[in-house]
Amino acid sequence: MKASERDSLEELTRRARGGERAALEALIGRIADDVYGIALRMTANVADAEDATQEILLKIASRLGSFRGESSISTWAYRVAVNHLLERRRSRVEALSLDFDRFGADLLEGLEPTPQPQEPALAEEVKLGCTLAMLTCLDRPHRVAYLLGEVFDLPARSAADVTQVDAAVHRQRLSRARRQVEAFTESYCSLVNPDAPCACDRRVARAQELGRIKRGELALAAHRRRELEAPVREMEQLHAAAAVMRSHPRYRAPESAVALLREAFRSFDIEILR
Repeated sequence: MKASERDSLEELTRRARGGERAALEALIGRIADDVYGIALRMTANVADAEDATQEILLKIASRLGSFRGESSISTWAYRVAVNHLLERRRSRVEALSLDFDRFGADLLEGLEPTPQPQEPALAEEVKLGCTLAMLTCLDRPHRVAYLLGEVFDLPARSAADVTQVDAAVHRQRLSRARRQVEAFTESYCSLVNPDAPCACDRRVARAQELGRIKRGELALAAHRRRELEAPVREMEQLHAAAAVMRSHPRYRAPESAVALLREAFRSFDIEILR
């Protein structure tokens, strides 16, 4: 294991703030996946998430001097990411202005009458894309609250610290978002309710027809699975809506995005970090 992999985030932060370029690169590399994970779930579009990840990581690097250690570096990085995503222009999927009624109607259009034999990866791609699009039916503040509290499992106090709202406000937003997601998935998603009409393998043909998925070009299902896949699958069998949202892969930030930042760091005046 490299020294940079053994070092804690706090140690890397201290060294980066002191002007050590290698520590900065290691720190950014360590938090890139988390940033990409929340960017993808907020934008529901791979290209937009990649762009947002670059913007956020560059912002984190250039503002590291303002980090005062009043929270963990992870919480601070989440705060920078969330603030950026809340203020960023709408993604391609957000621009569709989906709500749960419109999205439900879209899911039912073109369903195969019965489940069809499909490559598992294609049905998985449909599921992952569907759950990302579903999140955009929530407005941004409620989407953030749901992601932090239900998907990333942050305690209310930590999530409130990230979003810089009172903990009671965060809990109210999370409760409203949870009710909406649970009601929608109970009505439409057979992973949550076996009697619901929509099944991933019944959506594959329609998704291919619309160009939303392509065999051999799976942007989401190709990622390595997270370590907790088995417990998540068990939770899905118990029809937990949140479990479906958590069952995404552990998305890795594109290496191209991190590589571009490394090149940018080499041209930085390291004094901006102090």
